[in-house]
Amino acid sequence: MGRRIPRRRLGAALAAALVAGLGLAGWAGLEREVAARAAALRAPDTGFLVEARDGALLRAFAARDGRWRMAAQVADVDPRFLRMLQGWEDKRFGEHGGIDALALLRSALESARRGRIVSGGSTLTMQVARLNDRLPTGSVRAKASQFLGALALERALTKDEILSLYLQLAPYGGNIEGVRAASLTWFGHEPKRLTAGEAALLVALPQSPERLRPDLHPERARKARDRVLDRMAEIGLLPAEEATRAKREPVPTTRRAMPMLAAHAAEAARLAEARSGRRSARLTVDAALQARLETYARDKVATLPKPQSLAIVVADHETGEILASVGSPDLFDTARQGYVDLTKAQRSPGSTLKPLIYGLAFERGVAHPESLMDDRPTSFAGYSPGNFDGRFEGMLTARRALQLSRNLPAVELLAAVGPSRLVDRIRRTGASLELGNRSLPGLAIGLGGLGISLEDLVRLYAGLANGGVAKPLRIDASPASALAAGPGRRILSPQAAWYVASILAGAPATAKGSPGTIAFKTGTSFGYRDAWTLAYDGRHVVGVWLGRPDGAPVPGLVGQDAAVPVMRDVFARIGAPQKLPGPPPGILVSAARLPPAMRRLSPKGAVARADAPEIVFPPKGARIELGLSDGAGMDLSLKVRNGRPPFTWYVDGKAALHGLFDRQASWHPREPGFVDISVVDAAGGAATTRVFLE
Repeated sequence: MGRRIPRRRLGAALAAALVAGLGLAGWAGLEREVAARAAALRAPDTGFLVEARDGALLRAFAARDGRWRMAAQVADVDPRFLRMLQGWEDKRFGEHGGIDALALLRSALESARRGRIVSGGSTLTMQVARLNDRLPTGSVRAKASQFLGALALERALTKDEILSLYLQLAPYGGNIEGVRAASLTWFGHEPKRLTAGEAALLVALPQSPERLRPDLHPERARKARDRVLDRMAEIGLLPAEEATRAKREPVPTTRRAMPMLAAHAAEAARLAEARSGRRSARLTVDAALQARLETYARDKVATLPKPQSLAIVVADHETGEILASVGSPDLFDTARQGYVDLTKAQRSPGSTLKPLIYGLAFERGVAHPESLMDDRPTSFAGYSPGNFDGRFEGMLTARRALQLSRNLPAVELLAAVGPSRLVDRIRRTGASLELGNRSLPGLAIGLGGLGISLEDLVRLYAGLANGGVAKPLRIDASPASALAAGPGRRILSPQAAWYVASILAGAPATAKGSPGTIAFKTGTSFGYRDAWTLAYDGRHVVGVWLGRPDGAPVPGLVGQDAAVPVMRDVFARIGAPQKLPGPPPGILVSAARLPPAMRRLSPKGAVARADAPEIVFPPKGARIELGLSDGAGMDLSLKVRNGRPPFTWYVDGKAALHGLFDRQASWHPREPGFVDISVVDAAGGAATTRVFLE
């Protein structure tokens, strides 16, 4: 028989096997728990942030739990703060796996030597685990959970990602969490650049955020900051001289308000992103310009009696990007209904639509800036508009009539081009119009008889400024928004847009070079309810509105007196205005070269000549088949009787056939649809017809 194994050795072997088995089982359980925690990690709930075009913070919204907690990355914070944080909290942060055994051993020995807990040996990763899981301190179970959480964080994230979580979750007193919210609250600026004193205070506060709150206990906060500075000098992270200077920095004693620029636009962006799950939005707004204009608006409105208010929009007419939007001077001014975004409120535009009316007349060959017009009492099928000042100028050029904003010439031209065409061109910009219960627009819309917002008027004037092409106005800076915006739509020909710019810039006559620096038009709605100025230079378009948010009259409120000074102040805050561009090809300078019918526009109701030309074919309202849908199509016959040759035929306002002595002619259309055909004889007599070609 072999030698028997001693009973003691057998018992020891069995015990060792049992311990090993339990150890393996425990290790497997630990692995499962850490893996489960790593898989369950979620980003903290941060508030919604709205940023400017350059990334500057415009407005911050608190997280759902009411805490100011903002997304932050390592790159968002001053590197000196990060070095000081690790030097104070966790010198071996880059080396350990979440739990620093050396720090724990040192803490245990130090606590045993002193008879009390001196430090917990907690790493930054362990602190993040505690903060992320909202664990209490001083509990054995919570400490165990903290260990497991730290292991899970190290398994799932990089060191920079763990540090970024600390930057978002560290407590700084009250409802302030994270270094970005703390820096904005206590210093009024982002943590990208911090002084040594500021960085030290941000390192110290999370140790005991309520006991060290600067607004409640500034002396305690100062002493805690200074201890950090001394330690940084001791370990060589900060020169002693700099630490001494940093101690002389004042400790903030009040909480600063969070940024709230472009408040209305930021709120709209937050609501637009509510379903997307994104926690930030970027706008096209220029933060510096927005801040200057909001400060100006608050100062300006303080000089106006309540509840008068104002709104401002600035856009880049080449790109359609909104650079500044002041919906009201103060969001919290209830007396002026500051919560209402007055850039989007529909109001009567007064005379601000007149430039487009004139532009349409220029485009369609109805008039030219040097055409003579009558400003005298006239009735249009029962509609008898008057001028704002109750006076009449008599004979004057179209240029002068628009510069003086005379009503009768504008209505005369609108009757010629058609109110429906005016509405169509405005809607091409993307504007939304309120026409009331009218099924078809009437002539009154030319003098403000509709509803339109300041933002939509800026769309219109951006089109005038951009050579007649209205780019979609947008404030969303996302690439998807830029892609969806498209190239824009033409609302006027380049020549007509140029004529309008030269008039609004105050040029005495059409010139070869730039007509000036700023083109602008004022408007005053019926009953002195709204005062407007719309203006543009070579790059920017500015819209200004003044009035009462409730739409009540303000006696004496006139666009020229109230809104023009604001417009000029806005341009002064934008910078040096850029000159308007020179004329496009096809500009007609000399009034002597105008067709006779355009030199002097016959007033409404003038007696027609007995031998005035009359279009025999095509008859008005006819539908004529020319095979245009199937290919090249046939020519359209043109016939005129009476009148004095030679004749000039116009199609949609453009000369198509010149100097014809024959009373019959033909013209080749390029596409189907409605066309306006006119004929002018040698004496200036004219006739028109409108037909549909197919």
